[in-house]
Amino acid sequence: MIEGAFALLEALRRCGGEAGLTEIAAACALPKGSAHRLLEQLLLVGAVERRGSRYRVGSQLYRLGQAWEPHPGLRVAARHPLHRLRATTGASTLLTVLHGGRALTVASVPGEVEPLVPVRNGMSFLLDTAAGQVLSDRSRAGSGGRLPGAVLECAEVMDGVCCAALPVRGHDDRTVAAIAVMTLSAQGLQRAAQEAARAAAVVTAALVRVGSSPRLPPVLHY
Repeated sequence: MIEGAFALLEALRRCGGEAGLTEIAAACALPKGSAHRLLEQLLLVGAVERRGSRYRVGSQLYRLGQAWEPHPGLRVAARHPLHRLRATTGASTLLTVLHGGRALTVASVPGEVEPLVPVRNGMSFLLDTAAGQVLSDRSRAGSGGRLPGAVLECAEVMDGVCCAALPVRGHDDRTVAAIAVMTLSAQGLQRAAQEAARAAAVVTAALVRVGSSPRLPPVLHY
């Protein structure tokens, strides 16, 4: 039953977050009756919500998902640096971690490449991308120049899109994440990479300083 429930949730994700019973059942190769029973059970625990005849992922899953932390304090430490990086460069900015053999996005701020590459938390990239190379310790093959550990690429993965990725390191100097900027300008890539290096250094310093997830004030709850 648990396997079937997660298959339904994955089908909802693939359908863009909302779908009807027939569409969900077809995506999971389940009889409509079985899919309906599972959806009703997921409704009871808040894992899905229903709007008319259509279902979507529920808020309870969102709250549970926020508890997943790939490295202690990482997402909190990166929040403001990513937004500043976006404001400074205009580029789409991402924080990725190595997960399941791919570069998984755990924080993102959309920028100028949004029409070509929409950035969303939860999306993943192959390891031959700039972020993937940083995370898989292949950054020595990159062209970072004076930026240690950087990988710069231009239109190598997608036409018209340039990317720079820099490592974020933990207290033991191990790469725990990569900050990436995606821009439409080849001329501005080096500057974007330098700004990304500053952001990565800020996040690295925060992780070394804090060492663990900051506690929420007692008046705040997930």
